[in-house]
Amino acid sequence: MNTYDVIIVGGGAGGLFAAYEFVKRNQSLKIIMLEKGAPLEKRKCPIDGLKIKNCIKCRHCSITTGIGGAGAFSDGKYNITNQFGGDLCNYIGDVPALSLMKYVDSVNLAFGGEGAKMYSSVGSDLKRRALQYDLHMLDAQVRHLGTERNYFILKNLIEYISKYIEIRYYTEVVSVDKNSDETWTLTSENGEQFTSRYIIIATGRSGSKWTSEICSKYGIENANNRVDIGIRFECPAEIWEPITNEVYECKIVYRSPKTRSACRTFCMNPHGRVVAENTNGIVTVNGHSYDDPELHTDNTNFALLVTHRFTEPFRDSNAYGEHIAALTNMLAGGVMVQRFGDLLEERRTTEKRLRETFTRPTLEATPGNLALCIPKATLDTIIEMIFALDKLVPGTANYGNLLYGTEVKFYNSVVAVDNHFESAQRGLFFIGDCSGTTHSLSQASSEGVYVARYINNLITGRDEPLF
Repeated sequence: MNTYDVIIVGGGAGGLFAAYEFVKRNQSLKIIMLEKGAPLEKRKCPIDGLKIKNCIKCRHCSITTGIGGAGAFSDGKYNITNQFGGDLCNYIGDVPALSLMKYVDSVNLAFGGEGAKMYSSVGSDLKRRALQYDLHMLDAQVRHLGTERNYFILKNLIEYISKYIEIRYYTEVVSVDKNSDETWTLTSENGEQFTSRYIIIATGRSGSKWTSEICSKYGIENANNRVDIGIRFECPAEIWEPITNEVYECKIVYRSPKTRSACRTFCMNPHGRVVAENTNGIVTVNGHSYDDPELHTDNTNFALLVTHRFTEPFRDSNAYGEHIAALTNMLAGGVMVQRFGDLLEERRTTEKRLRETFTRPTLEATPGNLALCIPKATLDTIIEMIFALDKLVPGTANYGNLLYGTEVKFYNSVVAVDNHFESAQRGLFFIGDCSGTTHSLSQASSEGVYVARYINNLITGRDEPLF
């Protein structure tokens, strides 16, 4: 049996920054990171646009699973804000949360992010203009690393960390067992066992079901009643350039007077690409963009998401989201695309109609009718928001703009943890998106830093500052 001072399960943003902080503070610790996916350089999506054009549902999706987590192939947007992206500030306070996010930003810059521009919507006149159309813009500073620079930073960070801690790839943990001496034993799929007094669970959104199983096993409270369902919107980049040139990404929220549901923009990618990803065997849609102008496209894409909250007796909001996405997969064999004008006219987009549109799709997707997949109230809210955005950004409601479906943002059950992110089971910590307390790279990374500092204090008996 292998015994360690700390075991980190999951090599995404939270896990990596926890590992980094341990290395920075105490290189004498024996630490292992268990990652069920591949090393960074071996994370390759088989979709090449030629022989393979659609998702083939790999057992572990290389886009969402592997060292670096789901953020590895994102466009590396680190938002410094308490207004969205998670609830870190509710656990440690507003000022400490922002301080940790700024610290994470400094680490990214030190490992290759120098030169990445920092955008800010704070104090922008855009907020006032948006309010005229009942559109509510949230304040944030945004460091846009770009997909290629984000990858480079991760590569450097992983190389540094791996000099001091052990990283096991292709190692899926199947059981977490508490021992009589207050230590924990983790068993991998191949039967290998690892023991430690301190376990950091950082498995990301893709580990939501597994996290819930652990909570159920040990009576740890967790509740989940939220899922976001919507589409990925794509249009010519020139339409949104007056906005993206100023703030790069803006988080805008709109509440429908008709349905009373809230819809928001998410993950804005100027000159970016729409991409497919596999979550638990369900193919959904996402987007990213590169910092290098040579890799730019002619389009800008962003998500339009409607939040769904459920009450008793229904408890599995993620299953509902998976069902909607699976319905799209059933009809389209993967991702579906539809022209906005065809949606308004209640007709499906065909291959011929798609070829006639001026907006050229950046993802190979099946033309169809999203109204057959997405609930009417959800789709009505999205349509309303597109028309509201068109008042702020003329051209958003153009007939030929494209809607890809389905985009689903799954939220992990909010695990009951204290203000150090430790569960009622001593030594068992939950951080990042798998804990339900964060929904962003910056806040997940910050939690990793915070918990590493706290555990290091427990091990050493010191009382060093946590932020």
